Amino acid sequence: MSYVDEILERVAKENPGQPEFLQAVTEVLESLRPVISRNEDLYRRDAILERLTTPERSILFRVPWIDDSGKVHVNNGYRVQFNSAIGPYKGGLRFHPSVNLGVIKFLGFEQVLKNSLTGLPIGGGKGGSDFDPKGKSDREVMAFCQSFMTELYRHIGPDTDVPAGDSGVGGREIGYLYGYYQRICNRYEGVLTGKGLTFGGSKARTEATGYGLLYLTEEMLRCNGHTLSGKTIAVSGAGNVATYAIEKAEQLGAKVVTCSDSTGWIYDPEGIDVALLKDVKEVRRARLTEYAKARPSAVYHEGRGVWTVKCDIALPCATQNELHLEDAQALVANGVIAVAEGANMPTTLDATKYFQDHNVLFCPGKASNAGGVATSALEMSQNSERLSWTFEEVDAKLKGIMVNIFHNLDDAAKEYGMAGNYVAGANIAGFLKVVNAMLAQGIV
Repeated sequence: MSYVDEILERVAKENPGQPEFLQAVTEVLESLRPVISRNEDLYRRDAILERLTTPERSILFRVPWIDDSGKVHVNNGYRVQFNSAIGPYKGGLRFHPSVNLGVIKFLGFEQVLKNSLTGLPIGGGKGGSDFDPKGKSDREVMAFCQSFMTELYRHIGPDTDVPAGDSGVGGREIGYLYGYYQRICNRYEGVLTGKGLTFGGSKARTEATGYGLLYLTEEMLRCNGHTLSGKTIAVSGAGNVATYAIEKAEQLGAKVVTCSDSTGWIYDPEGIDVALLKDVKEVRRARLTEYAKARPSAVYHEGRGVWTVKCDIALPCATQNELHLEDAQALVANGVIAVAEGANMPTTLDATKYFQDHNVLFCPGKASNAGGVATSALEMSQNSERLSWTFEEVDAKLKGIMVNIFHNLDDAAKEYGMAGNYVAGANIAGFLKVVNAMLAQGIV
């Protein structure tokens, strides 16, 4: 049995009931077969794949909090510190009912390779809770965040582990978390990123993941003889990533005709009105039905359906495994030329293969959505130097990082005889940097 097959069997046996984690490991290791076969004896001797697929540390804890009526609730809290070979753990916190240990491990594993691809000195980790901030008052969210930080503070620090936001954790939540960290530790330091601009945050951080997605997509298209300008784009999601992906796509001359939330989706043939979308989602925190009410050209549909719309480019920006095989078949039938993931692993394995088999340009999220963590690392640098860079400075650095990511994964795919396979290229480029650091540091 090959080393890769041994590890896939081991991971499946040791992580029952964690399908997302197994999916992520399978996708990575399958594409790494050519790399591992060249170095199988060395990697097997030093248990590289066992160590790569096992977190350095998994922290599970309870989070009790009191709602506005005086009732006590208890949620589960997680922080998985996956790999620190190239720097302190870095990765977001997700607050959503779907969060469990397997989801956090999948996200942390992906984060290791994503952070490696940025070229910045940051390792990989992830955390969160099954707490749902939707429908909660500000006081209830604050109560939960303060209780969550009461345990998390023991395990993080500016040179140890630097969390950020993710789904369900925006500026409000980061503010509450950071304020309580300060109170507990009596230290003002860059222990969280995504902070407000008045207390150490970075300009362009809010926009970074969505903007970075478009910078990489634009470069991928350019290197394959296409342009972004004039293209029709379908986007899923209506959160931070989707909103700013739509904004940047329209700035670059494309037309985005869809967005979605947990209950339904919008088709707007005149192009999504970003200002209205921000008002509905960021100010009013309302459903997309409110967008349709205010926009005569828009049609609201219940349920799923974003990927049935004819488009040139698809950008899944909502959540994991949202784009299925039948969606890929519909997109290909409608002439899609490129798919770039704005969320973490939003495309199922069979859908990814279908795109690749039909010569659709496909970039995985560990590369195309790395703009958020890259800018978080830039925020860490500013905090360390006690400096604040302009929006333009941060945005220029972000664009440079995303363009470099594409060329690094493109070069890696070509080096191993898989030109155009950007999934393999991203995994190989991210893997080699981490593994070389692990080999250099001994058995730890």
